[in-house]
Amino acid sequence: MGNLVLCHDKHATHPYEISRIHCKIFTMEELCYYLCNNLYLIDYTIMNEQLCNWLDEELNMPVLAEQLRDVIRLHGSVEKFVVTILKSSRIYREPEMIRIQNVLERLKNQKDIERQKYKGDNLLESGEIEEAILVYQGILNQEKDESVDAKFYGRIYAGLGAAYGKLFLYQESAKMYDRAYQICEDKALLKPYLYASSKYMSLEEYHILLTKNEDFVEINAQIHQEMDEIRRNVQTEYSDRQLEQWKRQYRRSHI
Repeated sequence: MGNLVLCHDKHATHPYEISRIHCKIFTMEELCYYLCNNLYLIDYTIMNEQLCNWLDEELNMPVLAEQLRDVIRLHGSVEKFVVTILKSSRIYREPEMIRIQNVLERLKNQKDIERQKYKGDNLLESGEIEEAILVYQGILNQEKDESVDAKFYGRIYAGLGAAYGKLFLYQESAKMYDRAYQICEDKALLKPYLYASSKYMSLEEYHILLTKNEDFVEINAQIHQEMDEIRRNVQTEYSDRQLEQWKRQYRRSHI
C-alpha cells in the first residue's frame, strides 16, 4: 500500500498573487504545485517578504514564514527559499525532493533563455512532445539573445527536429535538423537528418540527396546497418516470446 500524503486544510481568505503570471494562490498545495511546475522560470521575484507574511497570516504557518525571512535576511539563494517551502509542505517524498533539488542546482547559474531550453529538453525526454515543441518555438519567436553562444539556437533546432521526428512529421524534422547543422556544423546531426529525409522522400529524391555531400553515403550505410541490427533484435525477442508461449500452451495441454 502506498503512503498517504496529508494535505493542508488551511484555505487563505485573501489569495497570494504570483504577479509574473497573474495567478492567485489560496493553499499550500497550490503554492507547491506552482513552484514545482515552474522550476525553470523561478527567479528572485518569488523570494519576498509579502509571501512570508501571507504564509504567516493567511495559512497560519509562522515557523515556515520565519525560516523564509531568515533566508532573505542572510541573502540566501532562491533555490534554498524554494526548497524550504517544499520540504515544509511534507507533500513530496525524498526521491522527488532530490530530483527537484537537482533541477534547481542545474538551473542556478543559467540565463532565462537557457532555462527555457532546459525545460523543453526535459519535456521532450519525458515524452511531452507537443509541450516541448511549444517551448522551443517560443524561444525562436523571441528576439534573438546575443548573450548565448552562436550554436545555442542550432541546438534548439535540433530539439525541434527530434520532437517532430517522434511525431512522425519527418519532413519538418529533416528541415529542423538541416537548420541545426547549418548553425552547429556538427556531423552528428547528419544522421537524424538523413533518416528523417529517407522517411518522406521518394527513393529517387533520396538518392539525389546522397550525392550532395561526401559524408552522406557513409552515414546512410551506418543508418542501414543500425536498422538491420534493430530488426534482428526485434525478431529474436519475438521468437523468444513465441517459443515461451508455445511451451506454456504445451504444459497446459498435458496437465
